[in-house]
Amino acid sequence: MSLTPQSYWAEHAWIDQEVRPGVLIDTGTDGRIIRLAPGVTEPPVGSVDLPGLTVPGLANAHSHAFHRALRGVSQTPAAAGPGTAGDSPATDGANGGTGSFWTWREVMYSVADRLTPDTYFDLARAVYAEMALAGITSVGEFHYLHHAPGGSPYPDPNAMGNALIAAAAEAGVRLTLLDTCYLSAGFGAPPGTSQLRFSDGDAAAWARRADALDDASGVVIGAAVHSVRAVPADQLGRVARWARERGAPLHVHLSEQPAENEECLAAHGRTPARLLADHGVLGPGTTAVHATHLTDEDIALLGDSGTGVCMCPTTERDLADGIGPATRLEAAGSPLSLGSDSHAVIDLLEEARAMELNERLRSRRRGHWTAGQLLAAATRHGQAALGRADAGRLEPGALADFTTLALDSVRTAGPRPRRAA
Repeated sequence: MSLTPQSYWAEHAWIDQEVRPGVLIDTGTDGRIIRLAPGVTEPPVGSVDLPGLTVPGLANAHSHAFHRALRGVSQTPAAAGPGTAGDSPATDGANGGTGSFWTWREVMYSVADRLTPDTYFDLARAVYAEMALAGITSVGEFHYLHHAPGGSPYPDPNAMGNALIAAAAEAGVRLTLLDTCYLSAGFGAPPGTSQLRFSDGDAAAWARRADALDDASGVVIGAAVHSVRAVPADQLGRVARWARERGAPLHVHLSEQPAENEECLAAHGRTPARLLADHGVLGPGTTAVHATHLTDEDIALLGDSGTGVCMCPTTERDLADGIGPATRLEAAGSPLSLGSDSHAVIDLLEEARAMELNERLRSRRRGHWTAGQLLAAATRHGQAALGRADAGRLEPGALADFTTLALDSVRTAGPRPRRAA
C-alpha cells in the first residue's frame, strides 16, 4: 500500500541515545523514514508539529489480549496449587483477587471459555486501541485460544487468530501473532476441560494449522511454546524447527513459578531452561518470558545462547510471581524487552520503571539502568523480539513508527530535555 509522504517536526527527538532539539522527520510512500534533520528551529510549512519528546514506537513484547477482561473483576480463587478449584470469593488486587498465580489461572480459564471469534475481535480491538493510545506501535500476541470450547476446530481453524489480526489492523497497531503450541495440562497430563480449546493434539497438527496463517497483511507470524508444562519434551523440537525454518520469532513462558521448576526436575531431572536448551529451543531468535526463578546455570544458558528475555513487571507483581534476575540476565548476554502480559496496566513506560524499581527493592541500591537503556528495552529490543528489526529506532530506512510524549502534563512537569552537546 502506497502512503502519502509526510514531514513531521519534533520539538525534541531521541536519536542515537541523545535528545536532539528541532528534528525534521520525513517519511516516504513506503511508510519508512527517509530523512532526519536535527537543528530545525521552527516547524516548516506543511509539516506536522509534534510538541514534546518524540521517541521510537514502543513495543509490547508479551500480550494475552483476553486477560484484559479480568481487570477490576471480582474473582473466585482456587486453592493455592496447580489445577485445583475453590469457592472463596475475593475482590481485592489489581485484577481483583487473593491467592496465587494458580488461583488466578482458574478464573482466567473461565473468561477464555466464553469467547468466540466475534467477541474476541471486539475485546482485542479495544485492548490494542488502548495500547495505541499508550504509544505502543507493535505488539506480540501470545495466542493459544485456538478452537471452540471443547476443542472442536472452527470452520476456519484460525478464526480466533484471524480475529486478532483484524483487531490489530483496526486499532492501528502492528501485530506479531505468536501462535502458541499448548498440548497438556502438566507433565504427562492431558489437557483439562478448559484447555481443550488450546490444543491441536500434537506439535505436527499445530504446525499444519499455523502454516495456514496469512502474513500478507504485514503481520509477522511467529511461534510460541506455552511452557515446558504444556508442551511435552518430545514435541519441543518440532515447534523450534518450525520457527527456525521460517526465520520467525519464537517465544516461551519460562520458570514463571517455582512449581514449574519442581515438577520439571521431578519429570526430567533438569530445569526448564536446560530442557529447552537440550531440545534446541534457546537461541538468538527466541525470547523467554518472565524467567523469574532461575539457577545460575539457567542464567548462563540463556545469556550464552543469546536468548532474549521479556520482563512483565506489572503482571509479575499483580500475580505475586516474584522478581526475575534482570540485571544478571542482561550481563550474561540476554537482551531485555518488556510486556504488559495480563494488562493489569497497559503502560510500557511503567513496565520499564517497574523493572528498575524491582531491582532497587531487591538490591537496596539505586540506578541499575540509564533512561536510555530502559527506553531501548521498550523500543529496539522489544521490536527485535517481535521480528521487526527495522523498527525501534529513529533513523533513515526504519519504519516510521514513533510516539511523542507530552512535556506539559502533570506527570512530566519538571526540567525540559537538555540540548545535545
